[in-house]
Amino acid sequence: MKIHTKAVHAGDRKRPPAQIPVTTPVYTAASYIAGTVEELDRIFAREQPGYCYSRYENPTLAALEELVASLENGQGALACASGMAALQAAVLTALTDRRKSVLAADALYGATVTLLTKILEPLGVEVTFVNICDLAAVERGLAARPGCVLMETISNPLLRVGDLRRVAELARAAGAPLIVDNTFATPLLVRPLELGASLVVHSLTKYLAGHGDVLGGIVVSDAAHYETLRALARADGPVLGPFESYLAMRGIKTFPLRMERQCANACRVAQWLAQHPAVERVHFPGDPDHPDAAVVRRLLPPGLYGAMVSFEIRAAGREEIFAFLDRLKLIVRATSLGDVHSMILYPAMSSHREIAPKQRERMGIRDNLVRLSVGIESVEDILGDLEQALAA
Repeated sequence: MKIHTKAVHAGDRKRPPAQIPVTTPVYTAASYIAGTVEELDRIFAREQPGYCYSRYENPTLAALEELVASLENGQGALACASGMAALQAAVLTALTDRRKSVLAADALYGATVTLLTKILEPLGVEVTFVNICDLAAVERGLAARPGCVLMETISNPLLRVGDLRRVAELARAAGAPLIVDNTFATPLLVRPLELGASLVVHSLTKYLAGHGDVLGGIVVSDAAHYETLRALARADGPVLGPFESYLAMRGIKTFPLRMERQCANACRVAQWLAQHPAVERVHFPGDPDHPDAAVVRRLLPPGLYGAMVSFEIRAAGREEIFAFLDRLKLIVRATSLGDVHSMILYPAMSSHREIAPKQRERMGIRDNLVRLSVGIESVEDILGDLEQALAA
């Protein structure tokens, strides 16, 4: 062979060794060959397991999907390039061959509201919002026979907790699959498929990967919706890249340990904030006076109430909130949550920026509200930073 040909082909397409690597390698190949074209044809037809094109399946991606499906006790999973891509994949899967309507919780992440109202509604999907914590209101909404129901296990940013098991029962009786965004709870706290949900969504970026270096999302499906989920993904290709899949898998190995520490820290932070004279109100599922306390006791394990704490600063508006955030020295002022380091943001500026001010007010998201994602640092250091920033 000439040198030009050697440069292209030499060293590639070796058969894998008999030995098994202890961690999943990063497979960056876009396409794969089989022993024969007939075998490749069977793989394309999904008559035989295997890989042909990475938009369909990739070994690194498949390992991540198997891992998260195992955590949630699902039939299978689809890893996507972002949490919002995963959520859209879940909604499209749920609405396939069903009425194009969504009954959604009225307390949701701002981008989720935008997806429903600015993208899906103009495409002809009817969207109705309901107080998911009011089961009578949920029953009334289900009387219209929506195509699916959408809720968050712990809502963003006010941390409301709907009766997931009962909502799933009502949705199933109405023939509507339930989609649950389980990002704030994680499968350590709640596994919605075990309670009757059909599809579970996570932002991998948050607690699962947990180190602020991965952008990704994942859908975990029950048996009834898994083939539809994979078929749609083969067509529209929302898949996560192999390197991001590897990083997410590496992060997940320590996620239960991190989450336990973060939950414990959050309990301490919430109790401390509730006693601070500069704080008007604390939103935290572990609060005995939480509006959904009875549901929390049934749904969440003792002491594991999530690691998010939202609180309202007394007599503060946008200017005072900005000044408070600028005084923080340890807690990171950045968009996202679930990292090993504590993070804080102003929902009116970030997560719910696209929501009109009057609608935010109706949702209970006031202009003095901040959202804190508690990390794994020493809790004394977290409290010290909050103390010096609130002191002014």
